[in-house]
Amino acid sequence: MAEVNASNQSSLWTLFSLLFSFLLISCCYGQVPLVMWTSEGNALASLDPAAVGQMMSAGQLNSYLTSALATAPHTVLLFLQDKLSMEDFTVRGGVYGDKENGAFPKLKACLKAASSPLVLPSLARGVPAEVPALLQEALGTPPLYTDPSSLAQQILLTDPALLVIGLPYSSGSQTNEVLHQNDEIIGKVVETMKARNVPYTAIYTGLQPSRVIEDSSVISGPLVGRSLLQSQETVKPPVMFNNTQGPCILLWADTLSVRVRRGSEWTTMDLAPFTFIPSVSLTGSSCSENSSVLVLNYDNVFNFTSLTLTFMMTKRYFPVSARNWTLLEQVRLDYDGQVATFNGSRGIYSPAEYSFHCQSVSSTRYPLLVPNNITDNYPTMQFTDFQIQGFNVTGDFSYASDCASFFTPGIWMGLITSLIMVLILTYGLHMLTQLRTMDRFQDPKGPSLSVPLGE
Repeated sequence: MAEVNASNQSSLWTLFSLLFSFLLISCCYGQVPLVMWTSEGNALASLDPAAVGQMMSAGQLNSYLTSALATAPHTVLLFLQDKLSMEDFTVRGGVYGDKENGAFPKLKACLKAASSPLVLPSLARGVPAEVPALLQEALGTPPLYTDPSSLAQQILLTDPALLVIGLPYSSGSQTNEVLHQNDEIIGKVVETMKARNVPYTAIYTGLQPSRVIEDSSVISGPLVGRSLLQSQETVKPPVMFNNTQGPCILLWADTLSVRVRRGSEWTTMDLAPFTFIPSVSLTGSSCSENSSVLVLNYDNVFNFTSLTLTFMMTKRYFPVSARNWTLLEQVRLDYDGQVATFNGSRGIYSPAEYSFHCQSVSSTRYPLLVPNNITDNYPTMQFTDFQIQGFNVTGDFSYASDCASFFTPGIWMGLITSLIMVLILTYGLHMLTQLRTMDRFQDPKGPSLSVPLGE
């Protein structure tokens, strides 16, 4: 019996070593991996392994998914993490070092139980965001965004079914803890499906790489300076609303965090993973000469019956500057029959020809979004790396008007410190100019020099 367990463990570590070797070789390009497996008793179609270092395009990924789902269960669990890179496995997976304290024990157990897991080490940039759409096309059913805590109460009446479970990511010292919590979520979801005797196909991937290391061999064309979402290297495309005349509204953000109170507990949701995907609904959006409204409709997200995020923008002419300006008049959150509104016209504005960008847009600390009702139970918002444009859209974001003022606190500190140093230097030079040299000297061979006290 001990020999059988040792053999199983050896096979498991061999599988993971092979997986992470693929990931480690391709990590220099900063791409996102994809891991796919099935429940016990089921198997994926026999596929050729991906070549080492090969970046999988959308067409190639679609071919792999279509072939794999030919024999696999059509109840698909898509674990979509905000960010995922090769280093998250090689550094924190316990492959070559501390295996007992690795961040993915549940994932290892799932791969061990699966008969033929599929590993795609490197998805090309922009492809991870298309995974829900590719699965929807392959299965013929729309994705259902669900909360892991509510999965046990949901009844799967349709086959096929596509369940999308969003997973967060945090850099820094909390990375190991967050990845371990995500691994626990994967384990709980898999156990729920086993308990309900539902065969499944699971996929674990990320929307963008958590770490990108540029390689000069894959950079083509001339090097360009730093710009905001004007480069072709954008990881995920912005939300774009088109009218009869073409695109008229653009929105992009790294996170769209919303915190609401449900009963006696607070729920914090990051809507970004459910926003920058092709299936997000923009029903109710509109744009005209002087007003633009962007409506983001979320279905079955975080166990909400209905959830809508609305951005209302207007274009006004100000005689003082003799130009038109875009103002984000209001951001409205509708959830389960409740409405929360935030005024952004005081801090979120830009010339009408430009887009607006801000690293942090919040309704709490240094608020740019001012809540209409200031109470302890009122929802809060926190957007990071936020950029929006509601007028004069040509397909890409125009030049960004940033929310940071010209004289930031750091610049003021530097100017004041330099002024103090200049004052000290000026005072020292002034004291040096006031020094008086002696005009009388005592001769040691002559009589003593007598200096009257009156002098």
